[in-house]
Amino acid sequence: MTWNATAEQTAGELNPAEAATAPLWRAVQAFRLVTLIYAIGQQVASVQYYDNQRLSWVFIALMAVWSGASAFLLSHWWVATVARVRLWVVLGDHIVVILLIASTRLVADYDWYHGHQTLPTTLWAANAVISAALLRGPVLGIASGILISMVIITVRDQWGQDVWTDATLPVLVSVGLALGLAANTASRAQEQLQQAVRLTAAAEERERLAREVHDGVLQVLSYIKRRGTQIGGATEELALRAGEQEVALRVLISEQGAPVDRGGAEVDLRSLLTVHATPTVFVSTPGEPVPVGRWAAAEIAAVVANALSNVELHAGPGAKAYVLLEDTGDEVIVSVRDDGVGIAPGRLAEAEAEGRMGVSRSMVGRIATLDGTAELLTADDGAEWEFRIPRKEKS
Repeated sequence: MTWNATAEQTAGELNPAEAATAPLWRAVQAFRLVTLIYAIGQQVASVQYYDNQRLSWVFIALMAVWSGASAFLLSHWWVATVARVRLWVVLGDHIVVILLIASTRLVADYDWYHGHQTLPTTLWAANAVISAALLRGPVLGIASGILISMVIITVRDQWGQDVWTDATLPVLVSVGLALGLAANTASRAQEQLQQAVRLTAAAEERERLAREVHDGVLQVLSYIKRRGTQIGGATEELALRAGEQEVALRVLISEQGAPVDRGGAEVDLRSLLTVHATPTVFVSTPGEPVPVGRWAAAEIAAVVANALSNVELHAGPGAKAYVLLEDTGDEVIVSVRDDGVGIAPGRLAEAEAEGRMGVSRSMVGRIATLDGTAELLTADDGAEWEFRIPRKEKS
């Protein structure tokens, strides 16, 4: 197995956040080794000015050993313990960096360390800040940058005017902020990608099941309904139940493509209307979602339920109802039509005069609160309600 295959397999077994930052961890370990080379070069150039040259080389050797060990450990070779290993290595990183910075006073005199870099160099010390930022984001990255900067300033004794002319603090804080934001962005992108993959897989599985149900169960239920109606007698009840289940299954399949209600400000009005579908109630909705404000959607659904209840009570035996939903962009139009006996002229006014306010308040009143209109069209062969609800412009 090649190294690339191993890396991809390892990243695939990590959680989304760890998998997203895995390339960043590997990249910064390369940066760590580059900064080690720079620190060794700086040591070669500066060792002649140290009071204790042998001790300085011991510290450089320790820095080299730690650089190799930490680079290896932070490359997440152990999937099961990667988070715990990284936490301890990043903590150790800070301890080693602080101790090496402090050791500058053991190998050089005041005149040297006050005006020059500390022993491991600021560039190499930035590795601890980078690791903290990748581990916990910009907050910990900034905190690490401030901590390392304060240690450097303290060791160099620059708390006077020199602190304002030195770039150590802004550089390390900027590094912690930038890498922390990069890690957070990568983690969010990875989570969104995995969520999209899961949703796509779920949608494909739903479509596959829907095809199987349509080709199998729905065909059988439709056949039972048709044959039961033809035979008559005791089989009519079986035909009726088969028809109800056929409608229920068709509604369920049609709802599979609808977006999941995640509790936002808007809901898909289609899902609130298709639940009314039965063998005698036919619901037709657009193929695309019809997003409506949550409160407005509840009011519209209540009006439709009331209209269908009136069909059941007053349209006569065997009457069928038809619900049509349209979205013109400027307004939402819902029509509820039946093929029953219709409504006699003036009957609604008589009902209101008798104190029966169901239509005027429960239906017309609800639509009016949405700044919409409710129009009743009636004839001998049925009645039709048309509800028009304008879409309010978003500010």
